[in-house]
Amino acid sequence: MSLISSRAVLITGCSSGIGYCVAHALKKRGYTVFATARLPKDVAQLQKEGLESILLDLNDSESIQTAVHTVLERTQGRLYALFNNGAYGQTGAVEDVTRDVLRQQFETNVFGTHELTRLIIPTMRQHGEGRIIQNSSILGLLALPYRGAYNASKFALEGLSDTLRLELTGTGIFISLIEPGPITSRFRANAYKMFTQNIDMEQSVHRTHYLKITERLKTKEAVVPLTLPPESVLKRVIHALESSRPQPHYYVTLPTYFLVTLKRFLPYRTMDWILRHLG
Repeated sequence: MSLISSRAVLITGCSSGIGYCVAHALKKRGYTVFATARLPKDVAQLQKEGLESILLDLNDSESIQTAVHTVLERTQGRLYALFNNGAYGQTGAVEDVTRDVLRQQFETNVFGTHELTRLIIPTMRQHGEGRIIQNSSILGLLALPYRGAYNASKFALEGLSDTLRLELTGTGIFISLIEPGPITSRFRANAYKMFTQNIDMEQSVHRTHYLKITERLKTKEAVVPLTLPPESVLKRVIHALESSRPQPHYYVTLPTYFLVTLKRFLPYRTMDWILRHLG
């Protein structure tokens, strides 16, 4: 048995986009892949395509615990890697985001991911090795207007992950954050759905700007400038899995490199002007 084929990887959010791409590619590479999704129809489709797939809803503690129990049972208590990919984006001005809507954003993007990670760490500690890869975002490094809930959730993920990396030093468990810019996926379609569901556009002082946002959200991801396919994230995932010294942070797409560099050198007022116009 090769080293890779003996390594099991659990991936969240595999119904489409990055998770779907990474799950199939890692299986072809020889990994034992557990591709999760929150809807039974998506699990059935992934199984039909030859993946070992199980239900996992990040908003449901029981679902998380059941999924972890199932994976550890099938791997005899050994899991090499966790790729926390499952997330969604809630668009809307901060003053239009209610407490409940903000909580929903954090339940999926932060709290569910955190709970899953905590449950996985003990088995990695037991075996003295492991890789935890967090799919963050360029919006975990800098803020754009009208993305406040999503910005906050990704900033929180960055903070938890950087802290965890320090606390796990010497355990053989490595933490990596991947920070993509625009990637081809259903992310915009899902964001549009959550926007219309949770934001009262007609009663908002931001209505004029919302009209522009909704037009962008309804466009296909491929027409957004500098968008890359999910394979660009896959390359970083493979490096984080297989390098003897995985990087703490992996930037993906030109906008991430460019804007993070600008943030480093430009005054706050100049950077704010740029970010307002990107929003």
